[in-house]
Amino acid sequence: MAVQGLRVQSQDGVRRITFDKPERLNALTAEIIHEAADAIDSAAGDGTRVIVLTGEGRAFSAGADVGPGGATPDLGTLDAANRLTRTIIGSPVVVVAAVNGVAAGVGCSFALAADLTVARESASFMLAFTKIGLMPDGGASILVPAAIGRARAARMALLAEKVTAAQAAEWGLITESVPDAAFDARIEELVQVIAEGPPLAYAATKRVLNAATLSALESTLEGERSGQADLLATADFAEGIAAFQAKRAARFTGR
Repeated sequence: MAVQGLRVQSQDGVRRITFDKPERLNALTAEIIHEAADAIDSAAGDGTRVIVLTGEGRAFSAGADVGPGGATPDLGTLDAANRLTRTIIGSPVVVVAAVNGVAAGVGCSFALAADLTVARESASFMLAFTKIGLMPDGGASILVPAAIGRARAARMALLAEKVTAAQAAEWGLITESVPDAAFDARIEELVQVIAEGPPLAYAATKRVLNAATLSALESTLEGERSGQADLLATADFAEGIAAFQAKRAARFTGR
């Protein structure tokens, strides 16, 4: 059964999975995240040759739905996020993240878990977790340093700075940044190349590349879950959520 906030379309060996809550910048719930993971899981055995993960409107995904009216994130949301990251990385099918706008929080994690991450020039990436008193999750603690090194990863994770698509491409965080007007055509070009390519060779390549660069993925996900569980119980997190929803600066006290 389709879940509100996610659109899945399959045609000619291409599965397109679209986060579809544009009025909330495609903010995600556990239900949406699990449904996306299901759509990727099922692609492995149904003839799908390439998966495109993208967002509707002006955002790829703003991350967990913590805005006014959203549910407070909990370990259920985190477990769903970890499942989707594992599924993207573990799928034998090539996953292309078509980053059409801001990718923040766990939305950034999902974009970076893809095999190829292509962004509009106007898009951006942000590990926004510390803004609300949390730590990166969804595998960001390994995905980011594996791509750009410890110093730049610490800058993104600790300062929660927005990184432009051009900067992300220059750093090696993503595959490429594309002018907005050429973005759709570039995604379709990549989709065509992969759909016509050798699926068994792609699957083997994914498996070995990920084993070589993300061998600590499971221990990282476990560490993120343990650390986040502690942080979710703090006064700083409660203050971070309240400040975010009230659109004011948070006043963290270390409790």
